[in-house]
Amino acid sequence: MTKPDLLAIAKPSPLLAPQLAADFTVHERLHEADPAAFAAIAPRIRAIAGGGESRITGELIAQLPALEIISIMGVGYDGVDVAAAKAQGVMVTHTPDVLNDDVADLAIGLMLCAARQLPAADRFVREGRWPAGAMPLARKMSGARVGIVGMGRIGQAIALRAAAFGMRIAYTARTAKTALPYLYHPSPAALAAESDFLVVITPGGAATRKLIDAEVLRALGTNGILVNVARGSVVDESALIEALEQGVIAGAALDVFENEPNVPERLRALPQVVLAPHIGSATTATRQAMADLAYVNLREHFAGRRPQTPVPECR
Repeated sequence: MTKPDLLAIAKPSPLLAPQLAADFTVHERLHEADPAAFAAIAPRIRAIAGGGESRITGELIAQLPALEIISIMGVGYDGVDVAAAKAQGVMVTHTPDVLNDDVADLAIGLMLCAARQLPAADRFVREGRWPAGAMPLARKMSGARVGIVGMGRIGQAIALRAAAFGMRIAYTARTAKTALPYLYHPSPAALAAESDFLVVITPGGAATRKLIDAEVLRALGTNGILVNVARGSVVDESALIEALEQGVIAGAALDVFENEPNVPERLRALPQVVLAPHIGSATTATRQAMADLAYVNLREHFAGRRPQTPVPECR
């Protein structure tokens, strides 16, 4: 039996690539590498595989008349034109839930790093500065106020961990979640004004672009720390840099950026900022679970069954 043709929109993870190769004829980034060859093969492409950062435009989808499914290895899919996919009858899937713990763990780790200045403490020892005297005092995280922007699966996992630190938990979201015991605020600015740590874990996309702006940062205030484990697009990066340089907020801990992997020099130069290279789900166990689920969604579709985790718009 002829294997279905699949376009890998980006280089597949080594944890996913063998599974794709076993069941599909994989054309890796052919649309970018060889447009002429892609034009010839485009009418046969039945599937797209991509990651959470992949851009799959309506223009690309329109070039693939046989396309049936887009499988994203990631929980975020804001780079996919889902409306265009649905209009063409294309299923879109992603890999939620399996990465909740890792992203929530990282959020807490970033909070601790920013509060206790752990990266700076590491450098302090390595650079031989300890014999000359102690580091400046850091700040306590336990018992502090944490505001969570977005109270979905990962937001709730962060709240569960924050509760173990005795933190006072509040949140904002599109609507209040009355089943949860946390205080709801109607806007990010209102939440920031009552927070010591503001943790961003809302989906990306046009609806949340620059949601965390200068107004929110002013509300967070001179003792506040911003933590972003969502998407770089959710934070107005220029406003954040200015707020940090001018002391409008105390610090930040960031796993995501507007123009990854390029991080502005002004941001990298700030000592009160903790930076990570978008590693929220980057453990072997979780990335394997994501790869397996991305593959299962494809396998189920081509077996004539409904994929396990369609995006909400395709349910």
